[in-house]
Amino acid sequence: MAFKITVLFLVLCYVGWIYCDKPCAARLIKGESVVCVCNATYCDDITREKPQNDTFIMYTSTKGGARFEKVTGRLQNYKHVCAQDCIKTEFILEPNVRFQEIVGFGGAVTDAAAINWMNLTDLQLRQSLIDSYFSASGLEYNMARVPIGGTDFSTHPYAYNELPVNDANLTNFSLNEEDNNYKIPMLNAIKRAVTAPLYVVATTWSPPRWMKTNGEWYGFTKLKHEYYETYALYHIRFLEQYFSHGIPVWAITTTNEPVNGDLFLSHFNCLGWTAGDMGFWIANHLGPMLRNSTYRDVKILSVDDQRLNVPYFFNLMVMKHKDALQYIDGIAVHYYTDFIVPPSVLDVVSKSYPDKFIINTEACEGSQPWERKKVILGSWERAVRYIKDIITDLNHNLVGWIDWNLCLNKDGGPNWAKNNVDSPILVFPEANEFVKQPTFYALGHVSKFIQRGSRRIQCTERKPLLAWPVDAVAVVTPGEETVVVVMYSRDKKDKAIKIKLGDKQAELILRGNSITTIELPYKIKSSK
Repeated sequence: MAFKITVLFLVLCYVGWIYCDKPCAARLIKGESVVCVCNATYCDDITREKPQNDTFIMYTSTKGGARFEKVTGRLQNYKHVCAQDCIKTEFILEPNVRFQEIVGFGGAVTDAAAINWMNLTDLQLRQSLIDSYFSASGLEYNMARVPIGGTDFSTHPYAYNELPVNDANLTNFSLNEEDNNYKIPMLNAIKRAVTAPLYVVATTWSPPRWMKTNGEWYGFTKLKHEYYETYALYHIRFLEQYFSHGIPVWAITTTNEPVNGDLFLSHFNCLGWTAGDMGFWIANHLGPMLRNSTYRDVKILSVDDQRLNVPYFFNLMVMKHKDALQYIDGIAVHYYTDFIVPPSVLDVVSKSYPDKFIINTEACEGSQPWERKKVILGSWERAVRYIKDIITDLNHNLVGWIDWNLCLNKDGGPNWAKNNVDSPILVFPEANEFVKQPTFYALGHVSKFIQRGSRRIQCTERKPLLAWPVDAVAVVTPGEETVVVVMYSRDKKDKAIKIKLGDKQAELILRGNSITTIELPYKIKSSK
């Protein structure tokens, strides 16, 4: 009997209109959507199929519980007949109208993430978590963010070279056990799994307290002027250590959320900057020191704060210290105030400084003070907020999107400052399992299919007057073999749409309350 079932399963896997992956081991959460459970013997995965000449492939996740549900359809010759088409939403793709090139997607290897990963004692389960994010059978992340020293997502506050105090030459700089026992092992596991070179973004939350005006980890705190050169050297020392361990640091940022220490907005590791002071430090210390070092190719990302702070921490900074601009490669932004600040703020930077890219370097759910539940198992609403923000950011020229902690425990920690939040993967070591939240799949609908080197293209929606709009972004993939469209449909009911690409069209159904990725061949060969 078991043999017959296996044969039937294999036959179904190779039917022309549907492909086979390991499906989600769904666990329904009352009042929410489902989570997908991974244990020592089973974990769902997803493979990307290349569409044939006359087909398109679509992958769908829904509030109802579908996760990367994969089917294929046949392309048709494009016809515009108003009697039929005026009641359908239509998307016009124009691959010759191109915008930014995509760098990648990823998540953060914090102390908390690495500790939770290590708490999975089964080595296969531990590998499954890495593969779920970074491998060809997972989301194919190709970026990671790593803290330079500690964050709130550590078991205690710390920095490098805390002793001796006032050590301007950093003679005692060395990595901590958190690096050697947790973060570096996790990053090395990631390096073995990735399908593209791993780009690591490194960020300091706080230097040693002796460099700071208040001598504390948080509060109203700035860098003492006598340590401007030392703080630049602090970053060089970190690069020396991580490169010596084989960790490829692609970029550093100019301090995490600098407004926190300037306005006392947090009770965890921070360092405050004014726009003028930061510009001076970049122009006269960090920029020259990095560009004259062995690590001159490491990029410098400024701001690393909320979208609403971009005009202050970039435009005003450059106005005060124009020399800083020659050292800055890009602008890093965070997710948390995007719901109140229009993305047009980003357009101003793109138009004024077209040679500077913008990338999202931090995002999570459950962080807002009014969110009483920091972790919500199975929350589809949180996945929706993610996918809408990612699509919006990409449509406003961002080149990538890095999530916060790769994994956390059931309480959203550990976090020494009790600043717990949600994560796309939650780890339950006592049950020898981890679960993938709906946000995991929202991220995957983008990261799996929009590869590094993809170029965003023009995507125009034409819809009936009273129809809900569909959030959408489209790219042409590297090598120009395919076009990828990512969509979010807020309609509760299924929606018939069509996608026009050249003289071909794909007619399909967007499931109610769904996230869908569609991949089409870009250069369609004529059949004889």
